[in-house]
Amino acid sequence: MMDMRQQVKKAPVPTWIIFLLASACGLIVANLYYAQTVIGPISMTTGLSSAAAGLIVTLTQIGYVIGLLFIVPLSDITENRRLVVLFLIVLVVALIAAAFSPTAVVFLTASLFIGIGSVVAQILVPYATYLTSEEQRGRVVGNVMSGLLLGIMLARPVASFITSLFGWQTVFVFSAIVITLLMLLLSRALPARQPEPTLKYGQLIVSLGTLFRTMPLLRRRAFYQASLFGAFSLFWTTVPLRLANDFDMSQQGIAWFALAGVGGAIAAPIAGRLADRGLTRILTGAAMVIAAASFGLAYAFQSHSTLALILLVIVAITLDMAVSGNLVLGQRIIYSLGSEARGRVNGIFMSIFFVGGAIGSSLGSWSYANGGWSLTTLIGLIMPLLALVYYFTEKKAAVVSKHL
Repeated sequence: MMDMRQQVKKAPVPTWIIFLLASACGLIVANLYYAQTVIGPISMTTGLSSAAAGLIVTLTQIGYVIGLLFIVPLSDITENRRLVVLFLIVLVVALIAAAFSPTAVVFLTASLFIGIGSVVAQILVPYATYLTSEEQRGRVVGNVMSGLLLGIMLARPVASFITSLFGWQTVFVFSAIVITLLMLLLSRALPARQPEPTLKYGQLIVSLGTLFRTMPLLRRRAFYQASLFGAFSLFWTTVPLRLANDFDMSQQGIAWFALAGVGGAIAAPIAGRLADRGLTRILTGAAMVIAAASFGLAYAFQSHSTLALILLVIVAITLDMAVSGNLVLGQRIIYSLGSEARGRVNGIFMSIFFVGGAIGSSLGSWSYANGGWSLTTLIGLIMPLLALVYYFTEKKAAVVSKHL
């Protein structure tokens, strides 16, 4: 049996399977970000105040963290394809509930379950590694992660364009249809993967704490990414409000602005290639400096001029570059910490940095409501600086190791 499984793992993975997994991850994870640039219209319809509007993004991210901690570990003991289909059904129901929410409470509850259902993306990424041989693994994971990053980057402009033409409810209806079709396709196309569990579910959850305590590189990389992703979430939660209030931008204009941020995705493959040359440590520091400098630029130019708008576009691109580049660096390290616990290690890493994102979006809503763009950018500046201070405590000898 073991020999047969090894032979299957060594067989090349069909290109169409890789493309399907990459597309699925992008389409699924996009649901975490659709609401970011349409918070204004959603708040007006549901009656949410500007101070409470950030709860939309925050609750979605909290739901995602819940899924990372309590659902992703199930992939180590439950047949993966069945698990994927089950939680895609949860996602579709939540999207439909969001689209037809009569009150803010219903919409916020739906947002929480959108986050929980979207965790399927983090079941599919480790699933891809089990289909491949060691020789293929880096390339396959890189391709799948490219799809996931594109989903993150494109979600905001897509949501804004659809909202400008048909209203924000259409975004969630459209996504529900797409996810339903995707669910049917995955249920038929994906090979079954039935793990041979050595732990019960309760033991699996307890082991998360053990892994966190015994893997200092995991803790460090998770904190780095949490700080940068917190700043990222703060920016994209509040910048649509600044664009609408200070530059009189329509939803379509905000969509074009968000589309510019997609340019930051180019940092991911570049960071991966440079990391292969042993530059992980210096690239990590550079990502933090770029993120801090981006907010410094946004803080320095707060006028309503054309120059300030152009600089804001540059900030969006450079901030996205810093966050996506550092994500690839972090995952490159944590995936080398042990294949037998890869799913759980990934779940811990993702849950911590999404907690950072939830904190960032909450702080963004609070700061914009109470101190405007000035206070918001100041908080955004502090977050990557905190990561940079921690970065300077890093021992070079501990990082330049077999994990890089």
